[in-house]
Amino acid sequence: MAIVLGVDTGGTYTDAVLLDEEAQRITAHAKALTTRPDLAAGIGAAIDSVLTRAPGFDPRQIAMVSLSTTLATNALVEGQGERVALVLIGFDAAERQRAGLADALAGDPLIELAGGHSHAGNERQKLDLAALDAALDALPPGIGALAVAASFATRNPAHEQAVRARIRERTGLPVTCSHELSAALGGPRRALTALLNARLIGMIDRLIAACESHLARLSIEAPLMVVRGDGALVSAALVRERPIETILSGPAASVAGASWLTGESEALISDIGGTTTDICLLRDGRPAIDPEGARVGGFRTMVEAVAMRTTGLGGDSEVHLLDGLEGALRLGPRRLMPVALAARQHPALVHAALDDALSRDPAPENAARFVLPLFATLPPGLPPREAQLAERLLESGPAPEGAVLRARIEAPALQKLVARGLVLLAGVTPSDAAHVLGRQTGWDHEAAQKALTLMARRRNGRGERRAPDAAAMAQQIVDQLVAQTVTCLLEAAFAEDPHPWSEAPDTLAGHALMQAGLARHTGLVRIEARLGAPVIGLGASAGCYYGAVAKRLGTRLVVPDLAGVANAVGAVVGQVAMHAEGSVTAPAPGLFIAHLPQGPERFAEPEAAIGALRAALHIEAESRARRAGVGEPVLHESREDITAEVEGQPMFIETRLRLTASGRPRIATS
Repeated sequence: MAIVLGVDTGGTYTDAVLLDEEAQRITAHAKALTTRPDLAAGIGAAIDSVLTRAPGFDPRQIAMVSLSTTLATNALVEGQGERVALVLIGFDAAERQRAGLADALAGDPLIELAGGHSHAGNERQKLDLAALDAALDALPPGIGALAVAASFATRNPAHEQAVRARIRERTGLPVTCSHELSAALGGPRRALTALLNARLIGMIDRLIAACESHLARLSIEAPLMVVRGDGALVSAALVRERPIETILSGPAASVAGASWLTGESEALISDIGGTTTDICLLRDGRPAIDPEGARVGGFRTMVEAVAMRTTGLGGDSEVHLLDGLEGALRLGPRRLMPVALAARQHPALVHAALDDALSRDPAPENAARFVLPLFATLPPGLPPREAQLAERLLESGPAPEGAVLRARIEAPALQKLVARGLVLLAGVTPSDAAHVLGRQTGWDHEAAQKALTLMARRRNGRGERRAPDAAAMAQQIVDQLVAQTVTCLLEAAFAEDPHPWSEAPDTLAGHALMQAGLARHTGLVRIEARLGAPVIGLGASAGCYYGAVAKRLGTRLVVPDLAGVANAVGAVVGQVAMHAEGSVTAPAPGLFIAHLPQGPERFAEPEAAIGALRAALHIEAESRARRAGVGEPVLHESREDITAEVEGQPMFIETRLRLTASGRPRIATS
């Protein structure tokens, strides 16, 4: 009997399941809180818990471990990650402004060098390594990794490779080269993808190390696989180098898990986690792949992933009280630790602060907010104001936000510490509302009740209390989560619907006629609208909220028994699929260049160039699959020929090849 262990690490929970490979049956499942900054504790607790639910089972019998995670997705949605530097080679000013590079850098260093290649792979300008050396010497402390992107590096990677070698020699830091993440053109977007990859390296490395260390303690020697954003499995070693491929890993695993658990062939899957809601269309039992690359946190990357709409809306989303006469709400996109959970971990601190605030009228606006430092020593490379705040937190430990911020001018510094993943904020979330309403249990109900009471006492634009009591305030928050989820599902449905709508999905979803239709308006004009596919609700809190969502949309709701661990289920039912891709171009009559992994090679005939490229990609894809644990990979080729008609005759422009080696990872059977 082959047993496979699946682990999913999310922003709030870490889940684990055991799958009997032969019987295709989940034999045990468990949850534990995700622990930051030491992920090992949460991973270990989830694994230990699931093993205790399989009495008499020897952990050494586990034949494979598969890991999925939402950490990379959450980090990009929340603007977190390590400080990095980006090296751009041969880009002009206009190119630097594209793809959101400035926003993605967020003030981190940019190094610009002369160099780069032409479309044909010829050196356009000599690489300036002396300028690189000077820039490396001037880097500020605290840089954790570097990204390198050169003009037309997919045609000739020589300059990226040379810069990577020099950076490693001078700094020893991890380096991401853009040509290794995508073979497509579009230098600015390749640079963006490389930058985000570099920002995630430390986080994903810590995750994998945490998982490996606990497996070693249990004497589990099975190979560790990780779910990629397209749902395929890859080796942990490869993910350490290319963590960007794990964006949408958790959602991709949830799609696989939803299909396996429900047997539904067509549905909208909505997976609510602590930080995000991820929505994907399941058609003919399979998710679509986004042809333009994964879009997460406002950035369009070149990472191949499921066509997923990710929104910063989850059970732990920050509750914003909006100005105005009625006192409306908005949720997200930032995740907070729920007050009920903070009180479970720091009961004396949280209850003392809440009790003090309840005794005042009016209470301070940030009375139910807390600052939780995630560092034990002062982080290096902090600007003066952030360093001063960090020193204060190092001395005080977890504290009410009002005690930490001594002036409004310090608020931006606190937000920067949060963005760097050094500090966690706690405050009111939908999870607290669910505890007040009795829809969730397990954390500190009394703390949630106090925090929601304080929020209910806040005044709207009319000077009235926002709610008569904690329960009414909690219902407002739950209603807002339902409303925002309905909007997300409608936007996804309009985006996937084949009808040629004349307006954008978000416009259509919010249109007054659409809202009247959902409300089943029955006046002189009768309007009715409903979703044309069932909704599969996934996530630990799906049962708390999605009944009202499906009712509003007039559709059937499916919440499988294992909805709370669907990501971990999806992690163990996937296959390995390794890709290698390249192109052949014709920059001049009679000249055909095969852009091989090791660099460009010239040929006089197109089929000779294509044959050489095919052979190189075949070796590369099969080698990657075997390194990932596939015994006998199955090879599939896709080819795209681009031609133009000149004087009635077809002319060769470019051929693109993609070789995919796939198969189930090799696992022990005894």
